[in-house]
Amino acid sequence: MAAPGGWRTARARRRRRRGRDRDRGKEEEEEEEEEEKEEGGTGTGTEAVLRRLREARDDLLSSGFWAASAGAVRAPLSGLAEPPACCVCYGLGRFAACPAARYQLAFLLLLLEELRVPPARCALFDPAFSAREAAALGALGLRLLTENEEGKHGVGGSATLFYMVHCGKALYNNLLWSNWSPAALSKLVIIGNSFRGIEERLLSRILERDYSYIAKVLKGTEEVALPSHPRYLDTFNDTSVHWFPLDKLQELSPEVWNFVEEPMYQDCEDLEIIRNQDRAAAQS
Repeated sequence: MAAPGGWRTARARRRRRRGRDRDRGKEEEEEEEEEEKEEGGTGTGTEAVLRRLREARDDLLSSGFWAASAGAVRAPLSGLAEPPACCVCYGLGRFAACPAARYQLAFLLLLLEELRVPPARCALFDPAFSAREAAALGALGLRLLTENEEGKHGVGGSATLFYMVHCGKALYNNLLWSNWSPAALSKLVIIGNSFRGIEERLLSRILERDYSYIAKVLKGTEEVALPSHPRYLDTFNDTSVHWFPLDKLQELSPEVWNFVEEPMYQDCEDLEIIRNQDRAAAQS
């Protein structure tokens, strides 16, 4: 039975070697740009995007990567007081043209099914989305955020999954700042770049100066890496599931919670995120 947008309907897959992904992505991007010019940026090309997405879903299932990853995700989620009721996705990229972004979106949709989170309760933002991609996301029942939040999204009272594969460090830092209390952080699950990896790669003085909320939360973080798979080395490399047990957060010193200044990144040389121009102007 096909779901809205045809997500569940499987089509025959064409097996490709991973080494050809980059060339294929460039070809698909050129094809998409040409089709958008012909169609005015919307319309019949949506089905082609959804078809490629179904193929990516089938690949994740047949390769065994999803089954192994689902196990890695279930373990931390089972320890939460409540399962995530909604989802926010940042920085997905041009999934109509880029194979890696398409696999990441297919993974997200499988994850929503696993967690029984309705698509309408999943919101996405990426300023790079084309009109065709926005239409495809709408056909899948997903919501688009209209404002660039820069990751500054408070969870309120609902446990929330944040899907942020290969996003900039400032985006994670902003998200933590927006939920800087034990009660709020304990409701977050973040699938994205390994916090341990960030700590290992950055000089401690840079981490503490530019990304202080990542630095301060490390001792209150649990992290499980997604499994490695030869077909998806460039797609999910350095990706982990992060969660913040309330008991671990409460063990941190009170001084950790006293400093809640909004991150400004004035001395950061490589910010890695697209700023909201209205917010940036107000802060300058």
